[in-house]
Amino acid sequence: MSKLRAAVIGCGRITSAYLPALKNIGPETVELVLAMDKQLDRAEKFAEHFPGCTASDMVDLISFKNLLREYQPDILHILLPHHLHCEYAVAALESGINVLTEKPIGISLMDADKMINASKKSKKQLGVIFQNRYIDGVERVRSLIQDGTLGAVKGAFSMLAWHRPPSYYDCDWKGNWMTEGGGVIIDQAIHSIDLIRYMTNMEAVKVQGHVARRVLENIEVEDVADAAITLENGAVYSFFACNYYTKNSPIRVEIHCENGTALLTADKMDISWENGENETILPSLCASSAEGENYWGVFHEKQIRSCYDALTRGTPMPWGPEDAKKTLEIVLSIYLSARISDSVTI
Repeated sequence: MSKLRAAVIGCGRITSAYLPALKNIGPETVELVLAMDKQLDRAEKFAEHFPGCTASDMVDLISFKNLLREYQPDILHILLPHHLHCEYAVAALESGINVLTEKPIGISLMDADKMINASKKSKKQLGVIFQNRYIDGVERVRSLIQDGTLGAVKGAFSMLAWHRPPSYYDCDWKGNWMTEGGGVIIDQAIHSIDLIRYMTNMEAVKVQGHVARRVLENIEVEDVADAAITLENGAVYSFFACNYYTKNSPIRVEIHCENGTALLTADKMDISWENGENETILPSLCASSAEGENYWGVFHEKQIRSCYDALTRGTPMPWGPEDAKKTLEIVLSIYLSARISDSVTI
């Protein structure tokens, strides 16, 4: 497979991260053949950047399958509301199309299992976007923990304090349990949880969590959450997130190990070694140059490119859907713990 044919469904705000990524990857690697959205003008606006790309608002499942049959993409990018990831991924996989969906994989473990089973049955690949894994410092710290240089993980901490005004939720799916699947955890702080999993290479075994809606009045989901998440070696990951701060403060993700502490601030990693030495890993790509919201970063391109390379070589895309399901399981365990006011064993 020398050149890929790609399709996109969902042409909302997040396409501002995909537009530069697909342009930079270039037409010698991928041809965008189809852009779909329930609002035709949004599909047309995205498609106009790619010569020969067709825009369509025929997004009911029957029409969707017919379009895939007509245009025969090798891979479908799903940029839809969370609750639609499952049905469109399954439909595409059953149509013989590889899928790369935005996070989360779904809003329930049942959704995730349906998607995983469809991938296995169709023998087509399913990937989930967690672009922050490609931050240079994140990859460095993961390596230092895996090879033992940083020593055993003793604890972890993450804090996300962002701003989401009421207008952010003025759409037909955000802010609702049935369609978004939650609030600040599943939509924003899921990346922090995933980074802890990825860098420590450890799974959570117990969660004690709390969620609340304290400030935002036009939503039914949480705007603040905290949790004590016990990792498999007994270390506790302290988690906090809210989206009612006055600005989008840089995220902080910290891992304390025997031989040093790694602190990610936005996309800059600082490692403070116990011997007094310090190390800073700056990103090779600059988030300030990103189109759209800066907090999305510029690392979509790295993950998309690596997935395209894998498909071209006929090898598995990085991190299968089972991995994304494990991050979702932690998110859902925080919600469950909050509902029952007790700890949850994973």
